Amino acid sequence: MNSTARNTWTLFAWPDGIRVKVFNGNLERALVVMQRKMQSTGMERLINRQETHHIKNSEKCVLARQKLEQKLRSQDLARTLKAILIKKVR
Repeated sequence: MNSTARNTWTLFAWPDGIRVKVFNGNLERALVVMQRKMQSTGMERLINRQETHHIKNSEKCVLARQKLEQKLRSQDLARTLKAILIKKVR
């Protein structure tokens, strides 16, 4: 092994390949880069979303209501934008 092969490691953290190279053993810098890449791809959100503790039924109801409200707002916005686009086409 040559010295560059010993000092360079690649971390695969996502199916399409988040790769972080460690140059000259600078692991702290590589971890900062990895965290930035994880945040930009949304992988950190996916990891945090996984539940590792019990959620009470009342909390589930609140979360379900919030999700439904968000879905309805999204659908309403989509209908509004569709109406605007139809008016522009005519």
